Amino acid sequence: MPKKHRNINEFEELNVFASFTDLMSNAFMILSFLLLLALFHVLNLNKNLQDLNKRLESASPIIIDENSGKFQFPSGSAELTPQLKQYIVMQVIPVIDKIIREREIDFIQVIGHTDGQANNQFSNLDSQLENVANGNQFVKILTPGSNSDLGLMRALSVVQELEKNTNFKKVQFRAYSAAQLYLPSGQLSSPNRNSDQRRRRIEIRFIPPGQKQ
Repeated sequence: MPKKHRNINEFEELNVFASFTDLMSNAFMILSFLLLLALFHVLNLNKNLQDLNKRLESASPIIIDENSGKFQFPSGSAELTPQLKQYIVMQVIPVIDKIIREREIDFIQVIGHTDGQANNQFSNLDSQLENVANGNQFVKILTPGSNSDLGLMRALSVVQELEKNTNFKKVQFRAYSAAQLYLPSGQLSSPNRNSDQRRRRIEIRFIPPGQKQ
């Protein structure tokens, strides 16, 4: 083979090798870029999941207990004292506002707990309860006939005070009564008909959205 022709072939082989090297280099750069994008996407997805999980975590309940001096209802009554109203406005509402801004909350439970003293009045809750719950009447028109009634009335009083002083459009309040059933520890109470301010309290619990089917 003539020397000139051999040099041309060798030059062409070098050009092909250089082109192949450039192609592989570009392919490697593109692959690295795609892997980097995928890594950023995974990291971002993981952060979003962590944020979502945090927003769906249950928040610690707010306990307003009479024993601490922050919760005082007149005996057998659901009327809020000026001190309790001030405590709700100044202390409880800012905490609720912070929680619902940071977390996904479906609704807020307000649960009234009483002690075991018997309540033998004539109840009118069966005829008036819906009007009070809808905000058409004040809680003070209700007459409790049991501790179940009294616990519910006190929960409704707190709900009305919260709704009157706030603009929580994204969350609903639901009032419940636990009567004298549960101790502050959460254990079921044994029968006890004595006055006990340690058991009289309001629990405010934050309920995250349930899993959609």
